[in-house]
Amino acid sequence: MAQFDVSAARSKFPALSQDQVFFDNAGGSQTLGTVVDSIHKYLTNNNVQLGATYRVGQLATARYNDGFAAAAKYVNAQEDEIVFGSSTTQLYRNLSYALEFNEGDEIVVSSIDHEANIAPWVDLAARSKLTLKWWTPAKSMSPKLLPSDLEPLLTPKTRLVTCTHASNILGTISDIKAIASTVHANVPGALVCVDGVAYAPHRALDVADLGVDVYCFSWYKVYGPHISMMAAPPLDEKLGLAGASYELLQAVPHVVEYLGGSNGGWGGLVAHEHALQNTLLEYLASKPDVFTVVGETTADPAARVPTVSFLVKGWNAQTLVETVEQATNFGFRWGAFYSNRLAYDLLGLEQDGVVRISMVHYNTVDEVKGIIAAIESAISK
Repeated sequence: MAQFDVSAARSKFPALSQDQVFFDNAGGSQTLGTVVDSIHKYLTNNNVQLGATYRVGQLATARYNDGFAAAAKYVNAQEDEIVFGSSTTQLYRNLSYALEFNEGDEIVVSSIDHEANIAPWVDLAARSKLTLKWWTPAKSMSPKLLPSDLEPLLTPKTRLVTCTHASNILGTISDIKAIASTVHANVPGALVCVDGVAYAPHRALDVADLGVDVYCFSWYKVYGPHISMMAAPPLDEKLGLAGASYELLQAVPHVVEYLGGSNGGWGGLVAHEHALQNTLLEYLASKPDVFTVVGETTADPAARVPTVSFLVKGWNAQTLVETVEQATNFGFRWGAFYSNRLAYDLLGLEQDGVVRISMVHYNTVDEVKGIIAAIESAISK
């Protein structure tokens, strides 16, 4: 496996040249310079309506089409299965109005998800008089979505099952392939709808291999423009609603090119992120009387992505984050991150939620050691 060069990766992101360390990447990654340049060039040279026959119009249409083609290939889907929109939240809301079920049909919703993949289905159940079933893991500080807990909820009336590929608080990876297989084996006609927002920045995607029916994620959390994408059955006319900004969509191929580059490939990226999360998790584990990790405590990349949340004894999350930020250039977060049902109902957290340090491949081990030192300094006073 080729060696990952973090310096080479960092050189691709203009924002990393400033005096700020970004540990809030789960909220939105920094953007590739090639994406920034592409958007600028498009707006400067190709900002016209699509479909025209004159030269600039043809170029604009070609770049738009290239964006669709690159996105479809990236997730191993057909182009007519790809829908772009302003956000994952909006795309799921659009989908909830496009689906038609009968009164008394059943939908199963994961209770550990971001509200983007919960609220539309709760609303759909109420509007269409569906039976809403909650897929809720056993209470613990590391709840997991298991097919064995899902199977008893499935009946011949099940029409939709929704869940997250990785929690934006827990960092835990769900076995989506096994979940989809369980659903389709029990109810062949049911749809499996997966939120991949917290997973996509960290792993390659193949929706066909996963066996899911709907998969959605945000490119602005995958080093690209502020646009989101859904892979679904051919429903673009019902779901897209002209929500795909031309200048943003046409920049997607630059993200795909970067992620398929020669800097160690996905294997090198995952190995580097493993080193990042291992460094932080080892520190948190060294003080079990002070820190409680929320989610997987292992650094195994098969089990989690480097979004690490924790509680600190004697500190509320907001105070700790603001104390460290006032004394340093580290940017990280506290809160429930719109996973309120997970944070408050299942984990029983206080209103300020967790401390979250969310890392991606352009972060360095030295940066992780730096924030560890800053946290240590804060709690020792």
